[in-house]
Amino acid sequence: MEVQAPPGTTIGHVLQTWHPFLPKFSIQDADRQTILRVVGPCWTCGCGTDTNFEVKTPDESRSVGRISKQWGGLLREALTDADDFGLQFPLDLDVRVKAVLLGATFLIDYMFFEKRGGAGPSAITS
Repeated sequence: MEVQAPPGTTIGHVLQTWHPFLPKFSIQDADRQTILRVVGPCWTCGCGTDTNFEVKTPDESRSVGRISKQWGGLLREALTDADDFGLQFPLDLDVRVKAVLLGATFLIDYMFFEKRGGAGPSAITS
C-alpha cells in the first residue's frame, strides 16, 4: 500500500511480508527502505480481549509500539462492523512514519476485521 500526503506525494509504503503463521508488514519510507516492522498474532480473533500488532525495529529485536484492535463488547462485535483501534509509537518518530503507521492501521482493519458481503454501496440496488 502506498501512503501519500498531500495526495500525489508518496511518503511511505506498507508492504505485507510472507510468514507461514503470522501477519507481518514492513513500514517503508518513500525510498522503500524498511524503517519498522509490524508483527501480528497468529490468531486475529481476540474474543473478549484486545488484538495487538506489535510495532518493532527493522530486525524485530525489540518492540517500539503497538497497533491494537480494542475489544468493543460482545453485542457491538456481533451486531456491528464498528471497530476501535489504538496506535502507540515513539514520540520522536518522524511525522511521515507516523502517517504510514496510521495507513497500516487502516490496512489491518480492512484485511482482518471488516466483514465480507455486507450491505455496502455495491450491494444496494434500486
